[in-house]
Amino acid sequence: MNLPASDICYQALLSRDLRFDGRFFVGVRSTGIYCRPICRVRTPKRENCSFFVSAEAAEQAGFRPCLRCRPEHAPGRAPIDAGAHLARAAAEWIERGLAADLPMRTLADRIGVGERHLRRLFAQEFGVTPVAYRNSRRLQLARRLLSESAMPVGEVALAAGFGSLRTFNRRFLQAYRQAPSELRRMRLRGGSHGEAEFRLAYRPPLDWPSLAGFLRRRAIPGVERVDDADGTAVYRRILRLPASTGGVGWVSVRPDSAAAALRVRMDEALLPMVAEVLARLRRLFDLACDPLEVAETLGDLARERPGLRVPGAVDGFEIGVRAILGQQVSVAAARTLAARFADRFGLPVETPWHGLDRAFPAAAAVAALDPEAFEGLGVMPARVRAVLALARALDAGTIDLDGLGPLTQTRTRLVALPGIGPWTADYILMRAASWPDALPEGDVGVHRALGEDSRAIVRQRMEAWRPWRAYAVLHLWMRLENRDER
Repeated sequence: MNLPASDICYQALLSRDLRFDGRFFVGVRSTGIYCRPICRVRTPKRENCSFFVSAEAAEQAGFRPCLRCRPEHAPGRAPIDAGAHLARAAAEWIERGLAADLPMRTLADRIGVGERHLRRLFAQEFGVTPVAYRNSRRLQLARRLLSESAMPVGEVALAAGFGSLRTFNRRFLQAYRQAPSELRRMRLRGGSHGEAEFRLAYRPPLDWPSLAGFLRRRAIPGVERVDDADGTAVYRRILRLPASTGGVGWVSVRPDSAAAALRVRMDEALLPMVAEVLARLRRLFDLACDPLEVAETLGDLARERPGLRVPGAVDGFEIGVRAILGQQVSVAAARTLAARFADRFGLPVETPWHGLDRAFPAAAAVAALDPEAFEGLGVMPARVRAVLALARALDAGTIDLDGLGPLTQTRTRLVALPGIGPWTADYILMRAASWPDALPEGDVGVHRALGEDSRAIVRQRMEAWRPWRAYAVLHLWMRLENRDER
């Protein structure tokens, strides 16, 4: 990611411009502290400022995070080119696996590049090496857990990926000139010992009603739901993490527009995997989006719903199954089929909410099934074959639906599976892989919204909205929200 010119950075700092939150960080040489550009402390003199492309780069340069603006809360950035996508994919692998020392060669293999090329891409995007990024993210996660949860310090160390409490204490003190126990005492003086609540920042505006409405209409009964609490939509679901992590539990998410953040409560069972949980929720709610940047490209189309996001996914297999079951049927019918599927094959889970009691089945569990297991669900045989083929490809590792590998390769492998055509593959990648330029080929809703039958003409019109065509698709779908096209 290119760092804006220094004069632009300083002007954004003076005006506390929300558009630049997460796009750069400022280190103040006179204090040794680094901040977000929206920090409310007194603006430092220009000659005392150093600007960095990432929080990790600022920390590597020796700056400590500001306790007021909390740089670890800054929103991320959406990748718009292949190199940025691969660097961000590697970063998400690191984010999800902070508790594991994944070798860089293995990481490079997983995203489909060489180790040297990975380091080059990472330096361009974040200004640091992958190892330095991982070390900084571990410390940042530890800070969040110490200040936003009541987890014992020893458990915080393990959840953040430190092999021992001694190592954790030493590195934390070196980085922040403050012992973990001291930060914990500060939290206890300023707050309660209640349930852990985490904050996920976003760049305003955020069209939460449209986002929650999209998820509500497609929510799989038993697995997820959108409730109304005090006039605000609250998204709740059961989250099942990969077998390597082993976590299953509930999450509850509501907006906090005053803080430009989402408030996340979660099951205690998920706290040891909190880094992965938060990473998946950021993807689900498209929190890396820069809505003003998208709006500049979409123009009049984006003015109807400022801050519209492209809903992502917490589980690529779940979205894949949902897309297959939704082929050539209404949203309501697909929802019914998905509910039957989850009820039969999913894992029972207890939650505080009646009717929210099922974790969507893992691909590995479905891969072991025979077609006869689907009898009575009302799923057509061709759809059964497609679901089984997808589950087996995911279980075998030949397809990755977390968006952490080359997108064109993933699309090619998807359309090679029986029962998955270009539209289904593009829809899956738009949701599961957060592909901002995805365009589901031949989509009926897009054609109706544009008033055009010709695929060639639709493709030509959509070219003007690159690299944000997925956002254009969502805006066009929303024009038809009272009809059941999608």
